[in-house]
This record gives sequence, structure tokens and C-alpha cells, in this order.
Amino acid sequence: MSRRPSTMIAFVGAALVGVAGGLWLARRHDRGHRHDLFSSRPHRRLAALGWLAGEDDPQALALLRDYLAWEPIAALRGRARRIAVALESAA
Repeated sequence: MSRRPSTMIAFVGAALVGVAGGLWLARRHDRGHRHDLFSSRPHRRLAALGWLAGEDDPQALALLRDYLAWEPIAALRGRARRIAVALESAA
């Protein structure tokens, strides 16, 4: 029974390291796709839209307007419109 607390501490420590590592990788992934708004790959454009949704930059709205005129996929255009409306209301 004396080994049980140390095993639990090791487990909790490993879980915290895993969560921190996962968050770091997710943030790194999002930052990597922020320049992919006009990529030929739709999943990269979706990731870039997700990054833009968290931005408070006034230039993001102008960029989204250009993107809306360019985007061929209706679902991605709809996502971009929702982000543009949110940015306009926040301004």
C-alpha cells in the first residue's frame, strides 16, 4: 500500500504533461495554418478560418471579404460569413 500514492502522483504528473503537450501541439498547428487561407486544400482553409475567428485585427475583416469572393466551397463561405459578422459586431 505504500507504493500506491507515488504511483498516483506519477500518473497525475504524466497526465498533466500529456495535456500540456497536447495544447502546445494544437496551438502550434493552428499557428502553422494561419497563412493558408487561400490554400488549394480545403482543410487548411478551414484551419485558417478557425485562426481568423480568434483574431481582433481590423485587417482580418478585409481579408475575409477577399476570401468570400474567392472561396468556391459553399460551406467554407458560410463559415467565413459567420466569422465576418462576428468581427463586424465586435468592432
